[in-house]
Amino acid sequence: MQTKNFKGSTLKTLLPLIALLPTFVFAEIEYTGSAAVEQRYFFQDALYPQQERANLSVYFAPEVYTSFNDGNDSILFKGFYRLDQQDGERTHGDIREFKWTHSGDEWEVQTGIGKVFWGQTESLHLVDIINQTDAIEAIDGEDKLGQPMVTFSLFKDWGNTTVFVLPYFRERTFSGNDGRFRAALPVDTDNPIFESEDEEKNLDWAIRWQHTLGDWEVGLSYFDGTSREPDFVLTSNELLEPSLRPFYPLVQQAGIDVLALLGGWTIKFEGVQRKIMDQDINAFVGGFEYSFVGLFDSAYDINLLMEYQYDDRDNASNVITQNDLMMGSRLVLNDVDGTEILFGLVQDLDYSNVRSGFIEASSRINDNWKWRVDAWLFSSDEPVEPSYMLRRDDYAQLSLEYYF
Repeated sequence: MQTKNFKGSTLKTLLPLIALLPTFVFAEIEYTGSAAVEQRYFFQDALYPQQERANLSVYFAPEVYTSFNDGNDSILFKGFYRLDQQDGERTHGDIREFKWTHSGDEWEVQTGIGKVFWGQTESLHLVDIINQTDAIEAIDGEDKLGQPMVTFSLFKDWGNTTVFVLPYFRERTFSGNDGRFRAALPVDTDNPIFESEDEEKNLDWAIRWQHTLGDWEVGLSYFDGTSREPDFVLTSNELLEPSLRPFYPLVQQAGIDVLALLGGWTIKFEGVQRKIMDQDINAFVGGFEYSFVGLFDSAYDINLLMEYQYDDRDNASNVITQNDLMMGSRLVLNDVDGTEILFGLVQDLDYSNVRSGFIEASSRINDNWKWRVDAWLFSSDEPVEPSYMLRRDDYAQLSLEYYF
């Protein structure tokens, strides 16, 4: 599996951190983190006989932080481990972050395993390309694997610029035969295909500039390396059993993301131009969020959201967001427990019978405990659409989270 190859590269990346251990062994160390129990229930019988309608899992996510050298140096560690009742592939661990940061007056260097987020929009993160998606965690693609990297950042009045050197590629995770949210055929993660002859050791790099201009926040980025989004090649084993092999092509991506705060309006936009296998691809997502503060003279705030998603790949079988509209609302109760509810609907504008809906709600119980409810609903009667494989995976999940 991919973990086997990752260990050697991880050790090489972490050698500078290990060398610093004597320096901060007597520094003050902060221990924090979270743990949770999650019960997931699917509303319909599964498409495949191995899958169950109910699933229980737990996770543990510790964090360790220390700083030294008058605060100019710091070490951060974030781990993650999940134990899943049904899917052996979803029982997994990962180092989300383990990095050393050294800061100067107007610059900063980081080395180790890091997690970077680019983007502004709510429904889709097109420009976010540094970290690989941990796809067995959740259907929304928000969870990411740790990425080995070395970065150099320069902070100036004309903007913040960061250069990324990414010496090792992380393969995407996929559900096993017993897991939900999977294709009809198993994904052979032991035998990926790479366009680069260096395979997972291809040296990727990226650069990003970000600046705030009055009410506008603008980011420009460029990435050159192995695509985090795989295609799939149909194959079979010696028993003639079919499976899908992930294929990771090389990609050059130029991106822009914009956020503007204009009174009660928040304007959001992300756009990319990609070159993959001699194919030029253009995609964007953009829209707004409007805030009603103190609705009907109450303490509640309600935000209305709308975003349009476009991708010019008309015939790509793994592109979900080709011509889609997301509409939603965020309710903020402004209570002491920080209660928030977000719900939305994503409608495919090419097929009226293809849509999905989601609900996210959370609130604190006390200083350490929090509850969360997540739900996704899918409707798809078009076999050509990627969402067709999720048509019986409607679910709700209740989480009880503990923070320390």
